[in-house]
Amino acid sequence: MATEKMGVKIQRNPPESKLTELGVRKWPKWGCSPSKFPWTYTAKETCYLLEGKVKVYPDGYAECVEFGAGDLVEFPKGMKCTWDVSEAVDKHYNFE
Repeated sequence: MATEKMGVKIQRNPPESKLTELGVRKWPKWGCSPSKFPWTYTAKETCYLLEGKVKVYPDGYAECVEFGAGDLVEFPKGMKCTWDVSEAVDKHYNFE
């Protein structure tokens, strides 16, 4: 079951059938080492974290959204935020 916080949708440990249905394993991969950087989503992004731990701070909010390995995450088009990567990320991603 997905939860939504500040526009970010997170499904923790989705079943393999859901990942297969979305074609996640065929999506391109991206990774980064621990770092902090601003990001703006010019399109809706869905990503599946294979490794890592992240806190995302959407602009205009004091709180953050936390997610990590095994999470399927959806970011809305137009969101501006800051990524705070505490453990190196390896993820599959898809822009719509």
